[in-house]
Amino acid sequence: MKRRIYVETSVISYLTARPSKNVIEAGHQQSTYLFWDRRSEFDLVVSELVVTECGAGDASAASKRLDALLTIPLLDITAQSVELAKGLVVAGIVPVRAAEDAMHISIATVHFVDYLLTWNCRHIANPEIQARIAEHFQRLGLFLPFICTPDELLGDDND
Repeated sequence: MKRRIYVETSVISYLTARPSKNVIEAGHQQSTYLFWDRRSEFDLVVSELVVTECGAGDASAASKRLDALLTIPLLDITAQSVELAKGLVVAGIVPVRAAEDAMHISIATVHFVDYLLTWNCRHIANPEIQARIAEHFQRLGLFLPFICTPDELLGDDND
């Protein structure tokens, strides 16, 4: 059975961006390309929030991002996911300015995905924040999906 992966906006952004001259960003882009080449090994999903975020900004760049999403199924933004996200912000686990990040986490959680794939290491793939979210969700009887970057997902297989 294939693992189900919620692909957060930052992954699509790295996938479709112009090649970066910044060595770290270029490395992220390379890892993202390797993941994308292997995407058939997984069941990818996104949400309407990812579509909305990918559609923002420069029209040409947005078009490339949206094209990458065309065949990926959409998860619903449910009332439960909205309430969970609000709870993460109210509890001070995720800052107000990162409420959309809380939504990505909550959407992935209520839809029982296996992995949330992201390059957002500030508020999503942050181990300290993840631990606090997992504790918070555990008290609610929920299980936090594994949150990782494409590098972490592919591990040694990305050579």
